[in-house]
Amino acid sequence: MKNEEALTQHTLKGKDVLSWVDFAPEDIEELLESAGQLKEKQKQGIPHQTLAGRSLGMIFENASTRTRVSFEVGMTQLGGHALFLSSADLQIGRGEPVQDTARALSRYVDAIMIRANDHEMVATLAENSDAPVINALTDDYHPCQALADMLTIQEHLGSLKGRKVVYVGDGNNVAHSLMVIAAKFGVHITLSTPVGYEGSREVWTKAKAIAAETGSKVEHVTDPNEAVQHADVVYTDVWVSMGAEKEKDTRNWAFEPYQVNDALMAQANDEAIFMHCLPAHRGEEVSAGVIDGPRSVVFDQAENRLHVQKAILQAVVR
Repeated sequence: MKNEEALTQHTLKGKDVLSWVDFAPEDIEELLESAGQLKEKQKQGIPHQTLAGRSLGMIFENASTRTRVSFEVGMTQLGGHALFLSSADLQIGRGEPVQDTARALSRYVDAIMIRANDHEMVATLAENSDAPVINALTDDYHPCQALADMLTIQEHLGSLKGRKVVYVGDGNNVAHSLMVIAAKFGVHITLSTPVGYEGSREVWTKAKAIAAETGSKVEHVTDPNEAVQHADVVYTDVWVSMGAEKEKDTRNWAFEPYQVNDALMAQANDEAIFMHCLPAHRGEEVSAGVIDGPRSVVFDQAENRLHVQKAILQAVVR
């Protein structure tokens, strides 16, 4: 285990976290180790104010519970200060170019966290910001969630490499980030989605290229019953993400056979755990018996958002 000083003097200082595609596996592993240490310190009541006097600007285009609270509380626990910035209250919401917002805001704060729709807009923000930018969810990726997921799997199942994760449902931003980070860790990942909902071809190409280097398997299996065979983790997310509300009826019909219920979980490994990034719709993508049952670790995932957020902040803030 690396000592705390080594983790604090991280090689990621000043780096944007938009996805895990361009991160070395050892850097992501170091973030996981740091998150575990920070979690232990928090449980023991040991102060860890490594970002005292630093500020985080938090831009939100969409509603949030776990993302806002975990970043805001995390920054406080690290000794810093977080500012909630609704896009409706910023000039960016009135047409100011994102480049100008980035150049101005990054002179005030030490890092910018943004939860937005358009991934390219977030990338443009990062390109023009002097402070590191952390993607807290876009249409394409949800990297902080995926890191918390890996920490949760590690805590419950031990080693990551060679484990089989099966994601059942919509090939959305959560699925994209899971594919990439799983491939980085040598975790085998299977997406089981209806035809037409597999996710971005570009992300599939990137994940498969990473998997070829790490020995991971990244595959798609349409039949969820076939997909979950020998699974160590069964994961799902809502069928109708923000922005897709007009497709609700079509999606509910397409995804009905993909509900994670007791019958589907019974086909996974005996020790398999159930995961969901939340919020969840009981009776749709998951049955109440599964999400509220003994194999569910969804609230461990939610808690771990706090610890990985802190690890990321500590690593990238100069």
